[in-house]
Amino acid sequence: MSKSDYLENAVLDAVLNNTALQVATPYVSLHTADPGENGAGAECSGGSYARQAGSFAAASAGSCANDGEISFDFAGYGGQATVTHFGIWDAASNGNLLYKGALTASKTVDPGDTVKFAVGQLTVTED
Repeated sequence: MSKSDYLENAVLDAVLNNTALQVATPYVSLHTADPGENGAGAECSGGSYARQAGSFAAASAGSCANDGEISFDFAGYGGQATVTHFGIWDAASNGNLLYKGALTASKTVDPGDTVKFAVGQLTVTED
């Protein structure tokens, strides 16, 4: 998992330039390829797919994990897709990518499928 360029710059400005770090509800996305450092690539779209608000436990030992299930509905999706990556954003649409990472295993999604991160399955780590 890595931070986006946007978040790297925001943290540097907050720590070194006394600039307020904007805190937002985190929204999780699914992608069919690496979204890149700016989030421009390959987010799933169509049907009832939408980014989902994520809830995360307090950080401990440099990481935090989702403390509620995160579920994506692919009803009406326009065909089969292979989901390989996720993103964490500061908005339900558009917005800024904060973190991105590869799934442990790719997931083939058919129209009508549901993809879920169970509690504790999505962990963000800082070292």
